[in-house]
Amino acid sequence: MSADLWEPSAQIATLQQRAEILRTIREFFYQRNVMEVETPSLSAASVTDIHLASFKTHFVGPGHAAGLDLYLQTSPEFAMKRLLAAGSGAIYQICKAFRNEEAGKHHNPEFTMLEWYRPGFDEFALMNEIDELMQLVLDVQPAERLTYQGAFEHVLGLDPLTATLEQLQQLAIEHGFADIAADESHRDTLLQLLFCMKVEPVIGQDRPCFIYHFPASQAALASICSHDERVAGRFELYYQHMELANGFNELTDAQEQVKRFKDDNAYRKSNNLNEVPIDLRLINALEHGLPQCAGVALGIDRLVMLATQKQTIKDVIAFDVDRA
Repeated sequence: MSADLWEPSAQIATLQQRAEILRTIREFFYQRNVMEVETPSLSAASVTDIHLASFKTHFVGPGHAAGLDLYLQTSPEFAMKRLLAAGSGAIYQICKAFRNEEAGKHHNPEFTMLEWYRPGFDEFALMNEIDELMQLVLDVQPAERLTYQGAFEHVLGLDPLTATLEQLQQLAIEHGFADIAADESHRDTLLQLLFCMKVEPVIGQDRPCFIYHFPASQAALASICSHDERVAGRFELYYQHMELANGFNELTDAQEQVKRFKDDNAYRKSNNLNEVPIDLRLINALEHGLPQCAGVALGIDRLVMLATQKQTIKDVIAFDVDRA
């Protein structure tokens, strides 16, 4: 082990800037009467999302002599929705989140997330508030807004809502992804590949850019739009080659949520991925009644990277995974 690995991966001056940004964020929500909350990092359930991998551990203690499997949370979403169902009103949280995926320029398995929920807001009202926060922290121009369909058509010349699997395969092959496209039978995998590799690099360069109305098949925990059932009330925020935030007009239907979780686990099983226990406490909260609301998760580390003009995530966190 190198003798200098005791040292922080970020400069102290950068960590001071980070602290100021966190203070600014807390003041932003204080002025808007949004309550700060804390929820557990460990939970008996985790997300079924096929694109996320959780860390799992085993607790043995009073009342659990046989042991209890626990998951480090990929986001505080489920627990925060339980607070909303209990009548918390508008809430936010700045917390650690954990994802068992690659570490690199924009990723660390342990990272800091800002998540907030606004009862009575739809996705457009929440985008307005996020835009205000971005202008405050990053001193940028107001964000651009594009539909997923419009951005995809503009860059790739194909309508993602009507394109067939074969059309998407052919488009992916034309753009150099034949090794993936030839045997891929999942339409959304091809959509995400093309969007990530070809669309994301050209949007949000001069100012932040919201992409909204993702395909309904990529709704995650968002509601389906009443005016067009092909799309969901989901949006993402991009700026200078980084995905900063992922937000929803939240799904409140417990039965639909269970169906989506089961569909995820069915896909996991058929693709040799570990199935994940469904969070029944979340389902019970939805059955009790989740108020209509919009919510968003925003990566603090990436936001600090942009604010301090740092090129890698390790430059804005005290100790990256190689120094933890």
